[in-house]
Amino acid sequence: MMSNLQITPYRLTLQDWQFKAADENEWLSAEVPGTVHTDLLAHNKIPDPFYGTNEKDVQWIDKKDWEYITTIQVEEAVLQHSHVDLVFHGLDTYADVYMNDQLVLSADNMFRTWRADVKGYAKAGENTIRIYFRSPIQEDLPKLEALGYALPASNDQSDVGELGEQRVSIFARKAPYHYGWDWGPRFVTSGIWREAELVAWSEVRIEDVYIRQNHVTADSAELTAVIQIYSEQERKGNVHIRTEDQNWEQQVTLQEGTDIIEIPLTLENPKLWWSRGLGEAHLYTFTIAVTEVADQQKQFAEQSVRTGIRSVRLVREKQGDYPGTSFYFELNGVPVFAKGANHIPNDSFLPRVTYERYRHEIVSAAEANMNMLRVWGGGIYENNEFYELCDEYGIMVWQDFMFACSMYPGDEEFLDSVQAEAEENVRRLRNHPSVVLWCGNNEMDSAWAHYIEDGGWGWKKNYTEEQREQIWNDYKAVFHELLPDVVASESPGIDYWASSPMVDMTDTVEQHTQGLTDSGDIHYWGVWHGSEPFERYNEYVGRFMSEYGFQSFPEYRSVRTYAEEADMELESEVMLRHQKNGSGNRLIKEYMDKYLPEPKDFPSFLYMSQVLQAEAMQMAIEAHRRNKPYCMGTLYWQMNDCWPVASWAGMDYFGRWKALHYYAKRSFRDIAVSVDSSNKEQFDIYAISDVLAPAALTIRVKVLGTDGGLYKEIPQSFSLAGNECLKLMSLSKDHLLDGVDPHQVVLLVELEQDGIIIDSQLSYFVSYKDIPLSQPNITVTQKEENGVAVIELTTDKLARQVWLSADHAGEFSDNFFDLLPGQTYRVHFCQLSEVGNEHPSQPQHGLAAAAMIPSRAEGLQVTSMADYIK
Repeated sequence: MMSNLQITPYRLTLQDWQFKAADENEWLSAEVPGTVHTDLLAHNKIPDPFYGTNEKDVQWIDKKDWEYITTIQVEEAVLQHSHVDLVFHGLDTYADVYMNDQLVLSADNMFRTWRADVKGYAKAGENTIRIYFRSPIQEDLPKLEALGYALPASNDQSDVGELGEQRVSIFARKAPYHYGWDWGPRFVTSGIWREAELVAWSEVRIEDVYIRQNHVTADSAELTAVIQIYSEQERKGNVHIRTEDQNWEQQVTLQEGTDIIEIPLTLENPKLWWSRGLGEAHLYTFTIAVTEVADQQKQFAEQSVRTGIRSVRLVREKQGDYPGTSFYFELNGVPVFAKGANHIPNDSFLPRVTYERYRHEIVSAAEANMNMLRVWGGGIYENNEFYELCDEYGIMVWQDFMFACSMYPGDEEFLDSVQAEAEENVRRLRNHPSVVLWCGNNEMDSAWAHYIEDGGWGWKKNYTEEQREQIWNDYKAVFHELLPDVVASESPGIDYWASSPMVDMTDTVEQHTQGLTDSGDIHYWGVWHGSEPFERYNEYVGRFMSEYGFQSFPEYRSVRTYAEEADMELESEVMLRHQKNGSGNRLIKEYMDKYLPEPKDFPSFLYMSQVLQAEAMQMAIEAHRRNKPYCMGTLYWQMNDCWPVASWAGMDYFGRWKALHYYAKRSFRDIAVSVDSSNKEQFDIYAISDVLAPAALTIRVKVLGTDGGLYKEIPQSFSLAGNECLKLMSLSKDHLLDGVDPHQVVLLVELEQDGIIIDSQLSYFVSYKDIPLSQPNITVTQKEENGVAVIELTTDKLARQVWLSADHAGEFSDNFFDLLPGQTYRVHFCQLSEVGNEHPSQPQHGLAAAAMIPSRAEGLQVTSMADYIK
């Protein structure tokens, strides 16, 4: 439709950087985007920060100022443009930028884009750009002194940073986890952490496009294209909008400067965006072009945005006879049970996170039947690729603002910075259909608990009444006023939740979560921090379980990337350095002694820790799902790791699935069977559906000997409505055993649809510690069926927690499962498909775009629990 005569902006990516400490003279090559830490590592100036105890040896870096410099060639034709801008999509954090020795901007917020008009400073030929990064520690220590008292920041590992009790993380608009967390190291970075470019343009620039969704149904989508356009002068123009098979055109008068044009759009019978499991995650691309009225072949500017058409809301209402109020997400009019995990940054050094690493995480989430990830508030507003992948895979995003587990200042300068940060990031992410909620912060409301004198984490007792009121008023200024106003203004239609967890924003004692509540969302840490038994998960169920978790170690080959063989001991200095929760190793062992057989050595302890974690999370997840629709969400802590470490993650730093991730895949099945054995006298059996269509199903309850023999079978056919949880039967354990030794039998519950087993669950009549285990003989066959590699496994006796591993990267379709004689268990080794290995310019939609593809497992190894116990 348009000619190629458009006035195209000129873009030059800024490359070939050098860096040095400000008090030194030696310039070294630098990688941009990058960090000081990774640049120093590349030149062998520091040891690998992740290895051994090296974290403590690199804490000097954040006390220094650093300089980055590059030279660029600017052609005379570039300077003919009306505007020449330096654009930094991420500066970490306190930075002064000079062009040809002239200060052009000063940055103080890692989460913002910084732009400077440098037309008056640029020259034809060689230009020098220098950035002076001020130490975030030295910059913020005076703010702490000026305040006169320390604000709570319990996860700021100031002792590791050699600062004693001086916690300064709350003053910097910088990723909080950089200062340490109870799963992450302290590396307070500096650097150009996102792309930097020189951009030149003239006449007209489209600054932003927002496809506002006013009213969406299956029949019609009433939209508004909100287009922010800068024009050098008042002019008439035509705005053209196209998507798929529809076009719109409107003549507009552009004012001099920045103007906002709103154009109504209607899509009849739109293809809706659905979360994974409910339908296609369809995406529309809207292309907006501005042309001259008299000559439509003259195109001033063009921009495309991609979005999905959907309605979404957080429903908090009285619900039937249940106490309290609901807490669930309604997508396109359908209540959705949220299944997933909490996401943290994938690396301590953010520029190392490639598109492929993002893709591995999101594909892994989809493969594990998840439909939601919570972007937690102690990390970053993620790169665009993260949200694009969530859009494509139908993964809803609960998005926190970047505040966590601390109280923050409320001075005018700080509030202005937060305002700009919030506006930019809400605008950047508002076209992503995956983003379904903005949340103000993580755990700050419940930690401070302003209206409960003895509530919270004990922070209030350290302050005078006057200081308390000041701190709380500063809190309300950000989380009850500024942030909700930004969300309402910039992304209308998306709900805001002030803090997670929280009951309701009442400004009364009823606002704060203190224990189990029947409204709002819940973080439950009685299991783990409170040393409560796993069985508590069956009792402690709220409306939406947005955090809970249990730790494990990564597998042996991951641990060996940071530890020597001599370090392979639970209390070694290296293991303690790679366990950021003070009681972590003790708690893992304490729970293991309670629930599992004793491992024979430390590598076996690593394996058993994963089994322990997975068993805990299965109990929690299925307790939450069995309480549908009272409970409508379960997000465990956590999805991933930022370094190799013992943590709550279900995938380790290298992307290797732990036992938890395989368990989650089974427990999150869209149509699932769940066996509740919390009643010592009986098994309660449930069927759960998260899909919309009803299903005709058959359940088969079998009592099997550990030798594979069938003692009893109870079949039952039934209908399961869409989006329903149904308790099918309660079976007395005595009746099922009928005099048989409970140590010699298992309960197998199979769920069939159209004669195909779609889910099954194995349960035991005795505790896991009391199950007799001897070494099984597991037969493994790899073969090809219809061009697909298949692994078949059989055993001569009960094999618990069968673990398959391979020499090369990939995951198995199932793992950490129990195998009985008489069964043939079929598994695929899966690798990420090649589609999309490079970030596609035209990303495909849906799981077909990228999924785990079966392939042959080279160097296949198969073990079971009998190999790891004494």
